[in-house]
Amino acid sequence: MIVSASRRTDIPAFYSDWLFRRLEEGFAVSRNPMNPRQIRRVSLAPEDAGCIVFWTKNPAPMIPRLGRLAGRGFYFQFTITPYGRDVEPRLPCVGKAVDDFRRLADMLGPHRVIWRYDPVFAGASYDARRHADEFGAIARALRGYAEKAAFSFMEPYRSAARRMAAQRPVRLGAEERLGIAAALAAAARENSMALEACAQGADFSGLGIGRARCVDGALADRLAGRPLGAKKDRSQRPECGCAQSADIGAYGTCPGGCLYCYATRSHALALEKSRGHDASSPLLGGPAPPTKEGAAPAMEGAAMREGAAGKGPELPGGGQLGLF
Repeated sequence: MIVSASRRTDIPAFYSDWLFRRLEEGFAVSRNPMNPRQIRRVSLAPEDAGCIVFWTKNPAPMIPRLGRLAGRGFYFQFTITPYGRDVEPRLPCVGKAVDDFRRLADMLGPHRVIWRYDPVFAGASYDARRHADEFGAIARALRGYAEKAAFSFMEPYRSAARRMAAQRPVRLGAEERLGIAAALAAAARENSMALEACAQGADFSGLGIGRARCVDGALADRLAGRPLGAKKDRSQRPECGCAQSADIGAYGTCPGGCLYCYATRSHALALEKSRGHDASSPLLGGPAPPTKEGAAPAMEGAAMREGAAGKGPELPGGGQLGLF
């Protein structure tokens, strides 16, 4: 099994204490965002969680404790973008992020640290030329430390549209996207990086740009040292190349405040949740609901290896504990 930590929130940046406690105890509990009464218990035991994908814009809180992951399969999807505090108010500056990236690559190897330049948007202060210049500058700083970079264009999520209004974002046409992609591809080649497009409908293969598999089944097998059998994740957009994974994060809990974020509707509420977070709870963002009559939650991992697809114990109020 591959574990995602997490598309829904930045666990390394804001919840690393919780994460390492979960790893010590061997499991986490995750809530189905489409059905809040449905939860699952995800095994984090090495024999079950063969590879963990860490998604982050700031891995610094994890770095001193990476030794505790020795012998485990894992890698980082590390986002570094050039936006200022007006767009990304609680992120480290680009220079600090680059330093942390290089430090991670030195510790783990470049194959375990993938650079994300995501999302790409055009607006009042960010046009095609600026993206070409900024991407090129970061790529030069990461030369020899990053083997692969991935990018995507910003999607018009309704939850982020009001926050982004001050940036006066413009919808990029096909030719404009092609031009930006070409500039990024050229900079990537100059700095010995492969470039991939994440979940994009357009075909950029003519520019030498591949299709990203951010949750990469082949890389996960390599790092786990065994085949994990993860198939394509059909729950994602059709353009997404990711393999199946179990996500242990929670929407609405990232206090990073990035204006374009699709995973947080209210930054004020996310900040409140972060401040009130209980690091001892197996469920990120709140206490785990008990099962009826003290029944132990079904452990995902062993169930997946055995091919089980049934529902787990019923929760108080009619909810179900199972796989999703």
